[in-house]
Parts: sequence; structure tokens; C-alpha cells
Amino acid sequence: MIHDTPRVDLNGRGYRAMCAFSDATHELPLDPRLRELIRVRASMLNGCAYCVDMHTKDARAQGETEQRLYAVAAWHEAPFFSPAERAALALTDALTLLAGNPLPDRVLAEAEAELGADGLAAATWIIVTINAWNRVAIAGHEQAGEYEPDAA
Repeated sequence: MIHDTPRVDLNGRGYRAMCAFSDATHELPLDPRLRELIRVRASMLNGCAYCVDMHTKDARAQGETEQRLYAVAAWHEAPFFSPAERAALALTDALTLLAGNPLPDRVLAEAEAELGADGLAAATWIIVTINAWNRVAIAGHEQAGEYEPDAA
């Protein structure tokens, strides 16, 4: 259901803290395009149109292709992703759909094998952050379509 007005104003101290937390994830040791694929996938799973719009635009600005962005929704079946990207997307699915579904050890082990310990930690923080932002955007009825990425 599309809403024209926000449900709740979430600006203030909490919002500023989330922004600082989110900004810190941009410095983590993970390819910027993979960061955006993670954000797009989690946002798709959470049904956050605002964040899907934002992060597909950011991914394109990072050089991501339309074909791969469309395929994120069905990444299990798409041949366009590297083993490291597949491991990160599997981790995204597992951590985003965590309620009632324990994190499989094999997903964690595969992500660490493909991304390394630092990459696994970075991917985890990015997943945690985008899941929080999805909830903020959904609670606040943020509208998709108006976001534009910063000029390079």
C-alpha cells in the first residue's frame, strides 16, 4: 500500500546515530559494487521500495550492470555472480530472513572462505545496517523514486 504521508517522524538523535553507523560501513573492506548488491538484495527481501530504488541507483553509479541488478532477485539461478558474490548474497539471505531460521554454519563458512575474515565481518555489518535502514524507511513511509546518487 502506497502512503503519501509519513507514519512517524524518525529524525533526531537516533537518525543521526544511524547515519554515522551507516557511513562507517562505506569504509569497510568490501568491493563497493558488492556492498550495493547486498543492500539491494536485503531491501528486496524486506520489501523496501525506497531502499531498492536508492541502492540500484547507487549500484549503477558504481558501474553495476542492469542485467546483474535484475538478476539479484533470482541470484540462486543466475550465472552472473562470482563465488564471492554468491557467498555474500547467501549470507544476506540468511541474516535478513533470520527470524525462525538459524544461521546455517555452511553459509557462514562459505562466506568466510570466499570473502576472508575481514570481508565476512564487513558483509555482516553491511547486512545489519541495511536491514535497520529498511525498517526505518518502511516505518517512515519513505517514497521511492526521488533519490539521486551523488555525482562522481
